[in-house]
Amino acid sequence: MKQRLVVIGNGMAGMRTVEELLLSAPDHYEITVFGAEPYGNYNRIMLSAVLCGEKAIEDIVINDRQWYQDRNITLHAGADKAVCRIERGLRKVIAKDGTVADYDRLLIATGSQPVVADLPGKDLAGVIGFRDIMDVNTMLNYSHSHQHAVVLGGGLLGLEAANGLLQRGMNVTVIHNNPVLLNRQMDKQAGQMLQAELERRGLKFKMAAQTKALLGDKNGHIQTVRFEDGSELACDLLVMAIGVRPNITLAKQAGLYCERGIVVNDTLQSYDPCVYAVGECIQHRGATFGLVAPIFEQAKVCANHLSAHGVAEYVTLPTATKLKVTGIQLFSVGDFLGDTQSSEIRFIDAVQGVYKKLVIKNNTICGAVLYGDTGDGVWYQQLMEQAKNIADIRESLIFGQQFAITSAQTT
Repeated sequence: MKQRLVVIGNGMAGMRTVEELLLSAPDHYEITVFGAEPYGNYNRIMLSAVLCGEKAIEDIVINDRQWYQDRNITLHAGADKAVCRIERGLRKVIAKDGTVADYDRLLIATGSQPVVADLPGKDLAGVIGFRDIMDVNTMLNYSHSHQHAVVLGGGLLGLEAANGLLQRGMNVTVIHNNPVLLNRQMDKQAGQMLQAELERRGLKFKMAAQTKALLGDKNGHIQTVRFEDGSELACDLLVMAIGVRPNITLAKQAGLYCERGIVVNDTLQSYDPCVYAVGECIQHRGATFGLVAPIFEQAKVCANHLSAHGVAEYVTLPTATKLKVTGIQLFSVGDFLGDTQSSEIRFIDAVQGVYKKLVIKNNTICGAVLYGDTGDGVWYQQLMEQAKNIADIRESLIFGQQFAITSAQTT
């Protein structure tokens, strides 16, 4: 008799785990999936491409409803099908509409929730996040009927939202509380080059700005953004993109041990050995996750244990950052700022718009920032992950793999 696997979360993390499980043990489980959105599984990473018009919604669907039927997976999708309670003692989950599913193994993949700035006016109409298809549809509707868009947050998600709204014809201003764009991924030089390029494309920026309040009109719709310095900005649509936090509400209700995320071990098990968790909702060895590469690796390890092979262990490796804005090449990995024990190698070509920086410690790469030419990013990342001694190629390292290897062979 098959065991029963219930998956809470129909997003990329949970369904990648199911896909891996079907490859390794297709007949091991009777699978039931609960998702809060009324769709099959789609590629959330590509929402920015839908927003700017490069893709349609149907282009980013990974698994449509027929896929679930073909594999005998029961899918409960929609707001009323969202799980509201886990009864670990009875090994069952309960959805908002009363749907109940029993489990032998439970996989929690509830993802993350957008951080909402605690500002007066945050609940006004026209203030949204950038998280799902509904948010994209809202932005597209506003782009047809309104002019002024403001994006709060100069990180990856904020810049992708701003670029999409700009492509849709809106007047867009990005507000960032730091003087450097993408300050968690880039240094000052690269951030300035990126900002200059985006300004050439038509984006406006208000940097190192402290937002004081969001002001509405008589109908309760956002109209103005007010700053601590007293200045104001017209606003028809405000997109909050200031980060996400693990969605652990359900796990905490179930009595699972959580800190910033659901705490899991190297096999992606929670403190309850029947309950696994993957994706943005987890915390592994102190780290939380927001990029797809580590989450897909978690899915592979988790499926390995769910299929009773039980040999894989999840290890967190440095993950590279890329910006999904057409025509902009950006790569960042590791400790790109360095410290007093590290040194730097830099290359700047202002005319071509190319900037490269490698941070070196003990003759190994510990971080890299590339802007304008990212062709050697993967190679630098491999050298870093392997802790490769670069002493012999140090002088030519910044010029890339081909030049460094050729130089080493001729000396």
